[in-house]
Amino acid sequence: MKIPLDRKSRKPIYLQIKEKISRLIKSGALQPEERLPSIRSLAENLQVNKLTILEAYSILQADGIIFSRQGSGYFVNKSNTNLTNSTNMKSTFAPAQNVIISESAGNSFFDIHMSAVQAQVNEKIINFSYGLPRPPQDMALISRRTITNSIDSLFAYDIPHGQAILRRQVAQLLLQQGLEITPENLIITSGCQQALSLTMQYYLQKDDWVIVESPTYHGAISILENIGARIIGIPMNAEGMNLELLEKYLKSHRPKLIYTISTQHNPTGIATSQNHRQQLLELAEKYQCPILEDNAYEGLNFEQVPAPIKALDKQDLVIYAGTFSKTLIPGLRVGYMVVTGKHYQPLVERKLMDDVHTSTISQAIVSEYLSSGHYRRHRKKLQTENLLSRNIMLQAMENYFPQEAKWTVPNGGLFLWVQLPDNIDISEIRQQAIQENVLFASGSAFFPNQQGYPAMRLSFSNTSESEIDLGISILGKVLKKSIYIGCDNYSNQRLLAQINRNF
Repeated sequence: MKIPLDRKSRKPIYLQIKEKISRLIKSGALQPEERLPSIRSLAENLQVNKLTILEAYSILQADGIIFSRQGSGYFVNKSNTNLTNSTNMKSTFAPAQNVIISESAGNSFFDIHMSAVQAQVNEKIINFSYGLPRPPQDMALISRRTITNSIDSLFAYDIPHGQAILRRQVAQLLLQQGLEITPENLIITSGCQQALSLTMQYYLQKDDWVIVESPTYHGAISILENIGARIIGIPMNAEGMNLELLEKYLKSHRPKLIYTISTQHNPTGIATSQNHRQQLLELAEKYQCPILEDNAYEGLNFEQVPAPIKALDKQDLVIYAGTFSKTLIPGLRVGYMVVTGKHYQPLVERKLMDDVHTSTISQAIVSEYLSSGHYRRHRKKLQTENLLSRNIMLQAMENYFPQEAKWTVPNGGLFLWVQLPDNIDISEIRQQAIQENVLFASGSAFFPNQQGYPAMRLSFSNTSESEIDLGISILGKVLKKSIYIGCDNYSNQRLLAQINRNF
């Protein structure tokens, strides 16, 4: 293997080696399962210390690009396989740009949450409805060690804004994402949901206008409806929230808050560009409208994403919310919010009145896992596994879905979004799928007052390869029957007959 090295460069030698091998793999020059040169042979070839090669290989392994076999060496990970030739890797998502104005309740967050939780214990169900991470294999060991070593301190009251050591660790993690903050800017919350609720109740009162993306996270819609806020749903396009329409409604309705998911948007999976984030912040500054940036899925991206909007914030207009529920275990219920300036103390006081403090045991377990040094490697493993699952789902959709279906191609997160023809009855589709043991999240729940176009959110994170293929084939059959049944067109009748024969 020839790797030209610039020994006068400021970039360390091990990083030069790592980047060259990464490029060889991504270009296809090194194939999946191909064995890499041994540490010793490559060190001799490049005339460097063996520790330099070991460091380069270790980073590649942590990034999920290569893997090791005991006693056999290092190999190219199969998840780097380029599926571009067989799968449409370009988003076809292009909905009509209709603004939704909602002044009445109508969300079904409770129903969707309950059906998804109940499906977890039904082994017959192929569950595409819930975004759950694959838990770390060593979490049970870490949890037992935490409780054993800290039993005297875990059962007392704690401060409302969270344990100091965990806030320091979270600040360090966010620094790696381009967000320069101190532990004094952090509030540890009972999951990201509490961070959203605290912020929305802080800024909004009954009948206040609030802007959300359309579609958006259905749990946030429920919070807003419980407050009695009036919701303006600004449509999403392939780049994110429609900024032209955003400014129009900022000017006409003077909302009290903008709620946005900038990275791995739920439900569409879209991550906005640096330019989009900058423009959104400039509009917020122009109209002095605070932003709640929900980045629950940041850290699960497959490629580099821009720094959060909060990193650009100079006027304390942005509150940033994150969580460990999507990378570790949802049941721990540990999230966090970044709050700067005058808003910090009032939100800490609200947190105290809301639940006194986040579970000391959960905080200690997360802190111990972060200090163990395994978190970065675990997150890279998740990214690698999720990328493979996403590609398998996209391939299956290309094979089985009708051509009328359009979908996003997310560069991370846990979900992709399928836009369906306007004449589809999505509730009927969902019931037919459930009868065949496939569960997905109905797209209607993600729109204010359920007024959006027919769609479905599919999770690719917690089902096997065979389950993905089978589940998507069943959904494809259901969708095709719904679209083509009753058609007078001869070719569509023949297609429907073929569908029935195949299934």
